[in-house]
Amino acid sequence: MPQITWSDAEEIGILLQEKFPETDPLTVRFTELHRFVTELPGFADDPQKSNEGKLEAIQMAWYEEWKDATS
Repeated sequence: MPQITWSDAEEIGILLQEKFPETDPLTVRFTELHRFVTELPGFADDPQKSNEGKLEAIQMAWYEEWKDATS
């Protein structure tokens, strides 16, 4: 499995949609999102390297995947 990092927002969004298909990403707090990302298989980055901008990019990528799946 390829390793993913905080910069891989699109890939993380896809993985989160697969893992949590019923969850509206806009209802997830950043603290929960941080945990979800760091617990993904293949996540290989420093958990401390996240920031609001990276989490927001991940949340928006996940939201796009969720919208596509629910429409």
